[in-house]
Amino acid sequence: MEKNVEKYLMKRSREIGGECMKWTGTLGVPDRIMLLPGGRVIFVEVKQASGRLSKMQLFIHSKLKGLGMDVRVVWSKEDVDEMMEPL
Repeated sequence: MEKNVEKYLMKRSREIGGECMKWTGTLGVPDRIMLLPGGRVIFVEVKQASGRLSKMQLFIHSKLKGLGMDVRVVWSKEDVDEMMEPL
């Protein structure tokens, strides 16, 4: 369930001293912005296993990546763990 993955992402972010903020009001922007120690920022889209990225999300993700931003999509708690491992 998407909400459980999002809560887990927030928990894991706090465990390493970060913040995981919700960005609302802009269509296509990733669900969460992880602000991590050392000034690292990761934009994270959270999807349920059966979900898909919309055309607008793909467009915005591409624009953010073009600006040099780190954009990730997580589909499960395991994906969150995998993303967090090298941090």
